[in-house]
Amino acid sequence: MSQPPRPQRRGFLAGLRSSFLTGLVIVSPAVLTIWLITTVVEFFDSRVLPLIPQRIIPSAVTVPDVPGLGVAVFLIFTLVVGWLAKGYIGRSLIQWSEDIVARMPVVRSVYNGLKQIAETVFAQSNTSFKKACLVEYPRRGIWAMAFISTDTRGEVASKAGNGAGMVSVFLPTTPNPTSGFLLFVPAADVIELDMSVEEAAKLVISAGLVVPDPDNPGKVKSSPRKRVSS
Repeated sequence: MSQPPRPQRRGFLAGLRSSFLTGLVIVSPAVLTIWLITTVVEFFDSRVLPLIPQRIIPSAVTVPDVPGLGVAVFLIFTLVVGWLAKGYIGRSLIQWSEDIVARMPVVRSVYNGLKQIAETVFAQSNTSFKKACLVEYPRRGIWAMAFISTDTRGEVASKAGNGAGMVSVFLPTTPNPTSGFLLFVPAADVIELDMSVEEAAKLVISAGLVVPDPDNPGKVKSSPRKRVSS
């Protein structure tokens, strides 16, 4: 009677490799986060502080070399500009400035493009995605993650809806969710999800590896990787 083969022990190098990859998963996000924050702070400090006129600073006073001081100055400046822009004089100055920029051939294209990006990124809640959802794409039986943007209106709704309600959904691609497809789907064919838009975006970016925890809203958990037996 033949004995079953003994399980092979993992080699020393294989154990080191596994430990290194586990540590890399833990350390990499922290290191990249610290690096990104440090880079942003140093960028603002090196760009904003030199813009402060020296004549408004007394000769006996020196600007302290405090990390993040440039970020604080930039935030306060942006807050003041936003507050002034809400008034009549501020809106008039902004409109006058944009009229001047609109007459510059190259500058107006760059400015309008950056303005559209800023309005999209920092838009208020009335222009953000409403809900995360599932739609059958690219065929029946295959479900894809999408985001509901708004109810379909206008010519598309009248000609494609046939009297039924339709919604406009954005179908993102993985791992870059900024590109994707705009789909007009009957409301009856859309399954709304309880997870937030942010949690759904993490699911798309991670290619399904980061799954929202239904027991703890707002928290995510990594999907276990199953070893495929040969």
